[in-house]
Amino acid sequence: MDTADALDGFCAALGTADWIALDTEFLREKTYYPKLCLLQIATPDIVACIDPLALADLSPLLDIIYDERITKVMHSGRQDMEIFFHLRGSLPAPVFDTQIAALLLGYPEQVGYANLVKAVLGVELDKLHTRADWSLRPLSAEQVQYAADDVIYLVEIYRQMTARLAELGRIEWLAEDFAAMVEPALYDTPPEQAWLKVKGGNRLHGDSLAILQTLAQWRETTARKKDRPKGWILRDDALIDIARHKPCSLDALGKIRGLSEGLLRNSGNRIVGLVNDAVGKTPTPFPDTGKRIKLSPDQGALVDVMLALVRLSGEQNDLNPAVLATRKQLEKLVLGDTAVAVMQGWRKKLAGEQLVEFLNGELRLTVNNGRLSVEL
Repeated sequence: MDTADALDGFCAALGTADWIALDTEFLREKTYYPKLCLLQIATPDIVACIDPLALADLSPLLDIIYDERITKVMHSGRQDMEIFFHLRGSLPAPVFDTQIAALLLGYPEQVGYANLVKAVLGVELDKLHTRADWSLRPLSAEQVQYAADDVIYLVEIYRQMTARLAELGRIEWLAEDFAAMVEPALYDTPPEQAWLKVKGGNRLHGDSLAILQTLAQWRETTARKKDRPKGWILRDDALIDIARHKPCSLDALGKIRGLSEGLLRNSGNRIVGLVNDAVGKTPTPFPDTGKRIKLSPDQGALVDVMLALVRLSGEQNDLNPAVLATRKQLEKLVLGDTAVAVMQGWRKKLAGEQLVEFLNGELRLTVNNGRLSVEL
């Protein structure tokens, strides 16, 4: 679909929908922000691939996507949501992510779309165009069909999933996870926090850490302004080397390995100035969440048994155990922290209460015919 008239007609047909299956094709190899190249939408009655490169105004379609009366069904939709956030500065809601919902039906963690389609519908999808350049035109008929399949089968998966989740009384369990998907902070990291994503930054301290924080913020801001990948502005390894060596002049900066002549010519003085400004400043401390929990051997053994209990609960309730509790949460629980997710809401009922009973010595584990069981 590449004309305004066709788009208007399609949007009119969508106007009465309660939900739509939604997917995007995009590129971001040469840009900071993902470049939307194709938008696929389907309902039980209609399917379309919309060409945003041929349409000057996507407003009629975006108005529908942002309509709060319409649920947007996606699979692993975080990158799709990032595109919409960049387009409008806000996020469409409500959403339903089949990858997240699959955890509540016993499917593997982060199950891919093709694997989910095969498991639920028995259909083997063609993966030929997985790495296609979706910015090139014209698209082949095979590419269009490949893109359309991403929403065609999503329609039936959504219908079957919601029916099964409703039967099990688990639809409401997803509310918290889906609400988190539409939190703007998830898609708009402040530039001053960019240093937290630099590989190797956790080994720096003092002036080197302050330099890293200053340069990472400059790189993030520059990448956004120029709409170029951060690595094109300054690679992570070069960022770490500069932070370690603290070059106070352009000559000293030029001795850092891997810096191009273009970078030195265009940004060298700026980088040196930022380095000199950062020296002597107190760096922002690392978040407490990065601290490793230290357990005694006995506590570690308790966590191992608790993991077995969580796996057993997942098996009994047809749930992926990863959605019940993580090892880190169990480590915190062993140390007395009850503010973890497994001690809240439905997770507490399915697993948390039993874990506390185990820690209090109120139940025992037995093995019958090679299978673990629990006795009060």
